[in-house]
Amino acid sequence: MVLGWLNFGGAAGLLKKGEAALEAGDREGGFKLVARAAQAKLPAAEYRVGLCYIQGRGVPPSRTEGRRWLELAATQGHAEAQTAVATLLITGQIEDQPRKGKSGLFTDAMPAQPDFIAAEGWARRASEQGSAEGQALLGYILTAGPEAIRNLDQAESWYRRAAEGGSPQGMLGLGLAILRRAGSDTAKQPEGIAQIIAAAEHDLPMAQYLHGVLLEHGVGLTQDMPQAVRLYKKAAETGLRSAMARFGLALLEGRGCKPDPVTGESWLRRAALAGDIEAAAMVGDLYAKGGSLPPNFAEAAVWFERAATGGHTMAARALGMLYLTGAGVARNADEAAVWFERAAAAGNTASQVDLANLVLQGNVREGDPDRMRSWFEQAAESGDLIAAFNFSVCLARGFGVERDPERAAFWMHRAADGIVNAQYHYGRMLLEGTGVAVDAAAARIWFARAGEAGMVDALVALAEMMVNGRGGERDHYEAARLFQKAAELGHGGAMFGLGALYGGGHDLPIDRALALRWFRDAAERGHPQAQLMLGRYLRLGLASPADPDQARIWLQRAIESGVPEAAAEIAAIDAERGPVPGTGAGVAGSTSQGTEMTREAGPQLIHN
Repeated sequence: MVLGWLNFGGAAGLLKKGEAALEAGDREGGFKLVARAAQAKLPAAEYRVGLCYIQGRGVPPSRTEGRRWLELAATQGHAEAQTAVATLLITGQIEDQPRKGKSGLFTDAMPAQPDFIAAEGWARRASEQGSAEGQALLGYILTAGPEAIRNLDQAESWYRRAAEGGSPQGMLGLGLAILRRAGSDTAKQPEGIAQIIAAAEHDLPMAQYLHGVLLEHGVGLTQDMPQAVRLYKKAAETGLRSAMARFGLALLEGRGCKPDPVTGESWLRRAALAGDIEAAAMVGDLYAKGGSLPPNFAEAAVWFERAATGGHTMAARALGMLYLTGAGVARNADEAAVWFERAAAAGNTASQVDLANLVLQGNVREGDPDRMRSWFEQAAESGDLIAAFNFSVCLARGFGVERDPERAAFWMHRAADGIVNAQYHYGRMLLEGTGVAVDAAAARIWFARAGEAGMVDALVALAEMMVNGRGGERDHYEAARLFQKAAELGHGGAMFGLGALYGGGHDLPIDRALALRWFRDAAERGHPQAQLMLGRYLRLGLASPADPDQARIWLQRAIESGVPEAAAEIAAIDAERGPVPGTGAGVAGSTSQGTEMTREAGPQLIHN
């Protein structure tokens, strides 16, 4: 089609008709008219054609064609086109005109690689022509752009000019700039807050959201949670994911509104699907914890993975725990290690401990003990007491480093200043002479300290020392009190200790019925020596009528738990009434567990 005859006046008329057709809903007809006008190189028509291509209005969408037409108009000095090109370079999308309910520059969903350098040139050209939107855009570029072009003072100046020109984005930018400069100086905050409120009144979603945050927390304004929720709702309905998350959380918790868990969870889901990783983690947490309904760990895993993939460290750890326990997913220690590793690499100390424990216990195929040990060593040297405990465990067990009992004791002692587990384990080191000289009296002090903090194993260890007199005087009554306290907390070794004390040979009056009760409680919790003693009591009828059949059951369990003395008891039953067909007298060569009241396993790494 040849349009050389068309002059600017005729083109302007076509443009006006085309714009009217577009506004009336005739997209194809409207586009044809503005395209004819653009053939005359009318900048306003070129700008309109560019927008149509970007937005797919009357023509298939094409960012390439859209940008080409916009640049044609911008090159001829069209300020709106210059602003549009700059906006396209930063956000990847542009609006026909800044409209109510549109996020514009201030959004929480930016493209991966905005071109601030190219955008700055176009925005500056528009700004110098007096475009308020161009000025707001230039202020944004000078604030959020790369260090080479960043200039906060100039940014605030351009924001101010934009705000004075009536740009809501300029108002928001100016408000944020003033608050940034004011810091904690409350005297300088009101002007910034007023600009944010003004932008919110122009229905700019990010301004509405930030106004809500100020009201929720009472920053520079009287706290007003109901009004904050109303603002969150308005911003959320435009698709601003931060507002969706805040609104959903408010509904979920009933803060500033009537509780509505179903709708609240729905908004959190929408925020998560829009890319808000914190919202995704919260949805995962909702399903993991349950509420009025049972937990749904399979659904929780889906949301935790979405959040973890986006870099949420606590979600990565939560997902690791699901794989470790097999809750909602197939149990897989190696997969758990993958997610613990991701969180650990981001500095999550609890995940560092979880991952190190998996490797330490041999539950995963791969691991780097040296790197894990270094996490704890570096943190320990900086004064972290939990890390000092974990580093001590590494030194004691040769995890990522050669065994070094002396250094292990040094770091355990340091950790004992504030870590209850360390107080107990340092007491054991003193009692056994591991890395330090034997000092049973000092061991008593550390056990007492840990016991006072509520550590059950420490109560039992201190009670044992009071029974045998190590590190101080014997005191069987105090030992019984400590055993009783630990037994009430479910400690099988303490139950066995009470049985032994009441069974005779100690300062307490003999009470075999009470001894039988405690031996039974301990035996049912798997305490090997208690199983032996329960079997013996039942065989001999020491506190109840003799019951050889029940005696045999408990004695056999004791043998299976590694107590060979129980075989002699079974042999005595057989001698008294003859062997039971199909049963043996026990297992030869079983390793004795000794007669201690507690069985000590090596310490595990700990976290908060």
